[in-house]
Amino acid sequence: MEHLAKNVLITGSSRGIGAAAALAFAKQGCNVGINYHNGGSSNAAETVAAQCREAGVKALVYAADVRKHDDCKRMLTDFVQDFGGIDVLVNNAGGALQIPGGSKGEFKDMPMEYWEDQINLNLNSAAYCSRYAVADMVERGTKGKIINISSVHSQVTWVHRRMLPYSAGKGGLNMFTKALGVEVIKYGINVNCIAPGLIYTKIADRYCPEELASFRRNIPYGDGGTVDDVVPMILFLADHEKSKFIVGQTIFIDGGQSIDGSMESMNFALEEKCHGKE
Repeated sequence: MEHLAKNVLITGSSRGIGAAAALAFAKQGCNVGINYHNGGSSNAAETVAAQCREAGVKALVYAADVRKHDDCKRMLTDFVQDFGGIDVLVNNAGGALQIPGGSKGEFKDMPMEYWEDQINLNLNSAAYCSRYAVADMVERGTKGKIINISSVHSQVTWVHRRMLPYSAGKGGLNMFTKALGVEVIKYGINVNCIAPGLIYTKIADRYCPEELASFRRNIPYGDGGTVDDVVPMILFLADHEKSKFIVGQTIFIDGGQSIDGSMESMNFALEEKCHGKE
């Protein structure tokens, strides 16, 4: 892909989709920055970076808690200094947890600290990182790319998994993509979003077989996907020429779930069977 940019930073890239994307960019000759959470999977991040270097590119690791503005500012500043500028930012960091405590973990019982944590992780982190990436791209006159990784749960909620804040954060990320996309396209910067459905990465191991069977029943395709279903779209949106006319879009890679699926057949009895009562 001759039109792929040179320097790529991917948040949350020590595993899963982020790690697969980093390796794919490296194989296309792109330098990559690998981000992981402070105190988290440093060994995994270093492994990904080493694998990227085997492709003959520069790969550096950045420890940062992207829920925190200061960490994001520091990481972007360091990346620009280390690589001479940023061409592609992939806001991949995110995650869903169950609402803790209370009666069935409902919103009315939810600690507001949990809400803030989930919104910071799934929405604000992308804004924090994009703020400094855009500033560098505009200053250098770079026709850069920002690719946000959302979720099918930005379109269909998942009440019985108690993920209300996650859905709200990812829904906001979709709208952030639109708003920023139409603002910065005048600089030649494309901002777009990918919303995966069920993707079989290590994080899917937390689901028991009964849960996975329930999930599949809500996916018109009949099964989940793999990182190989998502990464090619990331590369496509990072390509200068191929995606130059795509602005502010959210592309669902979900086997049709966002069109004709719901997680609402997942019930509390099944959840308690798999995970036990809180």
